[in-house]
Amino acid sequence: MFSAAVSPTVSAAENIYYLSEYSGSRLTPIYKVERHDKKISLTIDGAWGSNKTEALLKLFKAESIPVSFFFAGIWLENNPNLVNKIIEAGHQIYNHSYSHPHFNYLNQKEIEKELLKTEEIINKYQKKNANPKFFRPPYGEYNELVIKTARELNYQVVQWSLDSHDWMDPGKEYIINRINKNISSGDIILFHNNSNNIVEILSEIIPMLKKEYQFVKIKDLIYNNNYQINSLTGLQSKIKDDDNGNYGRKTK
Repeated sequence: MFSAAVSPTVSAAENIYYLSEYSGSRLTPIYKVERHDKKISLTIDGAWGSNKTEALLKLFKAESIPVSFFFAGIWLENNPNLVNKIIEAGHQIYNHSYSHPHFNYLNQKEIEKELLKTEEIINKYQKKNANPKFFRPPYGEYNELVIKTARELNYQVVQWSLDSHDWMDPGKEYIINRINKNISSGDIILFHNNSNNIVEILSEIIPMLKKEYQFVKIKDLIYNNNYQINSLTGLQSKIKDDDNGNYGRKTK
């Protein structure tokens, strides 16, 4: 395996460092973060359905964990009261397109329209530039144009490392066992807000994981500077600053 060589470019408005690989390297989203501090992120995708969202918020409050939501713009427009409750509860909402199309079939202008339309909606609820801009393409589908266009709009594309498979409706025990057997530090876990038995399943998974791991928002899991993304695996890792292996120098 090899890692794409990277150089940082700066988004002045947000002070976030977005990376562009050298020509010849495959543009890759972040799938997992190399960490050794037992931090993980729970992410919830949503485009349709909302009847389980309030129960999820009650669960997250009871368990005192932060959650990162990736919503399509159409969901946000249809559920303004729930959006307010999510924000008031201290969770973050990120971009999951507007109409939830297959991005591999879109041209650059269409991609921009999908992202910017939802960004405008999100900014009505969350303070503009208050958080890094993350985007998760619908169905997890992307090509280099998708990533290139998203980065030009100052978005970092974020996928997941541990898919619960809840969208397949494989049953409660399957999902719980899958998460329990495969979880590791730096994982980004994927669930969907209206999948079958999601509240019951997460009611068991969250306490189980809290015994060993710390749930953090995706913005607190992902590195915003001095990092590289493995172009084969999507693993994001810190770049060593010197020959002694020290980290953390901010490169401008």
